[in-house]
Amino acid sequence: MQIQGRKFVVTGGGNGIGRQVVLGLLQHGAAVAAVDVNVDALGDTRALTLDGDSERLSTHVTNVTDRPSVATLLDDVTAFHGEVDGIVNVAGIIHRFVPVSDLSFEELERIMNVNLWGTVNMCKTFLPGLRERPAAAIVNISSLSALLPFAGQTFYGATKAAVKQFSEGLYQELSGTNVAVTTVFPGNISTDISGNSRVKAIDPKGRKAPSTTPEATATKIVQGLEKGSFRVLVGTDAKILDAATRISSRIATEFIGRQMKSVL
Repeated sequence: MQIQGRKFVVTGGGNGIGRQVVLGLLQHGAAVAAVDVNVDALGDTRALTLDGDSERLSTHVTNVTDRPSVATLLDDVTAFHGEVDGIVNVAGIIHRFVPVSDLSFEELERIMNVNLWGTVNMCKTFLPGLRERPAAAIVNISSLSALLPFAGQTFYGATKAAVKQFSEGLYQELSGTNVAVTTVFPGNISTDISGNSRVKAIDPKGRKAPSTTPEATATKIVQGLEKGSFRVLVGTDAKILDAATRISSRIATEFIGRQMKSVL
């Protein structure tokens, strides 16, 4: 779909990938509603906009896990922009780098609420309006962890696998309509997701895993949105490991399991 002149909502717009998607869409001539739970982070995103772009940016402090707040967000965005042509669901968090047995049910529910229910809440709330537009887009951020499990982030991967199934089910349901659905699978991205998730980062013990910048990731996401891509794989690691699972999912799973256990 054409991006220039269109209007998008981006969750997680206060930092990392979400911030770069906001800036990328603005630079392509779109109007954007940036959504985050952190008002200061949204201010920092606005401060990075280029001259003239800030006039097409609105910021909204919203907890996407709270359905009434998401309903209010729809009203606020519509009041500011008039209509919405697409949503990009970036907001997501990880849990502590420990086995599932060491996580409390409260931690598990928090991860599920943000990663899956936050995405579902946004899609359910905005979809009726999107179906009224001549062309519309839903972009949901899953993860490489949805295609291949990573010990120590098992439940995070499960929530992102749920996002994958939900998104690709929406793709089927909306096939032949005006709404394109794209699912994104980032590999290791150099963001501060650990800090934003309020967990301690894993110690790589001197190992250097390949990573992709948030800027490059956002570029891939915007390109995928523009093309109406079914899937977008981001990063060399995502592409290699996705291919490996197609050859032998068991061997690939065991390989990653050994790598993760050695640094946990």
